[in-house]
Amino acid sequence: MLLSMQGISKSFSGVSALRSASLEIDDGEVMALVGQNGAGKSTLIKILTGAYQRDEGTITFEGDEVSFATPAESQTSGIATIYQEINLAPQRSVAENIYMAREPRIFGFLDRRAMRKGAAGVLRTFNLDIDVDMPVARFSAATRQMIAIARAVTQKARLVIMDEPTSSLDEKEVGILFETIRTLQKRGVAVLFIGHRLDELYAICDRVTIMRDGQTVAKSTMRDMPKMDLVRNMLGKELAAFEAMTREGGHDESRPVRLSLENVGAGLRVRDVSLTVREGEIAGLAGLLGSGRTETARIIFGIDQQDHGTIRINGVERTYKEPADAIADGIGLVSEDRKVDGIIPDMSIRENMTLALLPKLKKAGVVDRDRQNEIVTRYIKALGVKCVSPDQPIKELSGGNQQKVLLARWLCTDPRLLIIDEPTRGIDIGAKAEILKLLRNLADQGLSVLMISSELEELLAVADGVTVLSDGRSIAHLPRADLSETALMSAMAHQAD
Repeated sequence: MLLSMQGISKSFSGVSALRSASLEIDDGEVMALVGQNGAGKSTLIKILTGAYQRDEGTITFEGDEVSFATPAESQTSGIATIYQEINLAPQRSVAENIYMAREPRIFGFLDRRAMRKGAAGVLRTFNLDIDVDMPVARFSAATRQMIAIARAVTQKARLVIMDEPTSSLDEKEVGILFETIRTLQKRGVAVLFIGHRLDELYAICDRVTIMRDGQTVAKSTMRDMPKMDLVRNMLGKELAAFEAMTREGGHDESRPVRLSLENVGAGLRVRDVSLTVREGEIAGLAGLLGSGRTETARIIFGIDQQDHGTIRINGVERTYKEPADAIADGIGLVSEDRKVDGIIPDMSIRENMTLALLPKLKKAGVVDRDRQNEIVTRYIKALGVKCVSPDQPIKELSGGNQQKVLLARWLCTDPRLLIIDEPTRGIDIGAKAEILKLLRNLADQGLSVLMISSELEELLAVADGVTVLSDGRSIAHLPRADLSETALMSAMAHQAD
């Protein structure tokens, strides 16, 4: 066995990121490593490559127990990592990138002829004939991938880790990459393929390791792991407390459409998305990691611009150039990562809650404190935010209470449409049920909600219907009457077949 990682555990500030995780890879094997956001894939790889140090566990590479102190040390030992954002120097030549920090020399001087010859030779083994004196920036994403792989080969790598290698490639370029991976296999080089597109995993990988919540939950050959089982292992089952919230109903066709997307696309991440959200309903948006859910929300909110398709608000076509335009039109967005894109940790609850409302709270450039206090007090009470006072720093609150403050930030702007991305990520089971009940009550009062969630139980509990995305395309629309765990997982597993 080339690599064995056993009992790997890691915590950050007392929060567990990995719990006795494991991974094994044989010589010449292509191993898929899959899991949703937060599953622990990145942490496991960073421990393997020396970016992080493990708290517990053992790592054996080529028969020897190892503990790499730095990424450079793991690279010297035969592990090469090709990240999603390819780590090449764009203005340097192809040859210089392939031999960077290992340039051939003669009598102490750089041997450019040997470097060009070596670079061209290794690229030809992957059927790539290019001018190695050209800057890397001149070439396509697929060619840059080949250059990065060629660098790994010249480093005599025994294991190549590819992190989302197809995310920026078109179909033809993916085919080229897969041929290159097969060439590596023939040489006995192992590949750890971190990806989310199921069809690609089944096309190129021999085995799969599935992670969830910091643990390794399943290992199998690809042929013995049906797509439905793979999806089920990735998503897991929990939140039985939501069963009591599950209700009859669904789309009321008599209600006006508040938001509609028709064939909306932007680049490779969002290709063709159509969906509708009616007044007073919760429309779910589901899909595996990389399906384009968050990117769709960013387009609606004006963070990113669409290339094609139509967005309508209350029947009127809209194209927002920036989020301020969407806010002015009655749209709010609670982002997926509240710590990065949501809260401002050192500011108070009061300041965080009224951030989006500040332009309306100012008179002659000065914030109307009385009105601000009235709004903050009202929403702390209405949403049940547990705090010492409105002036308490938001970073001192629990995850569930921070999420309530972010909800209040948009509710106090009196929105007509609220987009909420992963509403219960990182909060405990009791707070999850509370947040979902709150969203359901808001929808019953007329608010339109587009809810993005990886938790199927959440969607089953409160959504009036669910649109399933895969690879930037809407591939299924499930009304309330057709919603079930099996129906959702089946749509995700079959993707765009």
